[in-house]
Amino acid sequence: MPTRLAFLGPVGTYGEQAARVLIEQAALEDVQLVPCVGLRSVVEQLAGGQCDAAVVPIENSVEGGVTATLDALWSHPELCIRRALVLPIQHALLGSGPLSRVTEVLSHPQALAQCSGWLAQHLPDALQLPTSSTAEAARMVAGSPFRAAIASQTAAREHGLDQLAFPVNDVAGNRTRFLLLRRGQRSEHGDVASLAFSLHRNAPGALLEALVCLAERGLNMSRIESRPSKRELGEYVFFVDVDLPPAPSTALADLIAHLQPLCEHLAHFGAYPSRDLSGC
Repeated sequence: MPTRLAFLGPVGTYGEQAARVLIEQAALEDVQLVPCVGLRSVVEQLAGGQCDAAVVPIENSVEGGVTATLDALWSHPELCIRRALVLPIQHALLGSGPLSRVTEVLSHPQALAQCSGWLAQHLPDALQLPTSSTAEAARMVAGSPFRAAIASQTAAREHGLDQLAFPVNDVAGNRTRFLLLRRGQRSEHGDVASLAFSLHRNAPGALLEALVCLAERGLNMSRIESRPSKRELGEYVFFVDVDLPPAPSTALADLIAHLQPLCEHLAHFGAYPSRDLSGC
């Protein structure tokens, strides 16, 4: 049976690009790519057993955390992260007509935000319409003389579109980090470990007490992000990435043992290798 891997579709998304690189890095064989509509659906396909793996974006260097992925991970703490990949993102404006006729620009909300400055300068009157993915935007504008999509150059080839402008992202160093998710046993060794937790109490010093657990063990926290718990106003879930020392090390197990009593819920997504393609 092939390994079914879910990603944010349709074909031509940055998620598909990341998935193909991660498949090679993880030495996965006989892989069937399964495009999904929406990031929550990508995670649900894995959690529900319809797929064996999934690739999702977790954060962007310009717009920050991908909230749909964070919320989906908190809903499925049984999943684990096997690998991370930082992918350079260069957006193009794609269409079937001239730039002068464009009155609507479609893309994923994060892509629209990453190109907001360019759009304000070059297409200030164009209506911006959100879609489920950049490649879905490319599919939707094909054949229209007045619609354009912000997507990858790969999406232009997949959907038969012309490149009207490139690059259109506001920040040259725009990058997105993607995760390879699986079910099964978590690794305790790798470059990075990812945790998420909620605290027993909302009181002065409660979060500091949790973070002291990292400092006391000399562990660098490379990312922290909060999301509403969705139970009541002012209650949050914290997502933390921790840089790990070289193996063998008991640092992660020791951290979890001391952090656990301070948390109402603690999700450990495992340790994993991370690679940055920005310099490649």
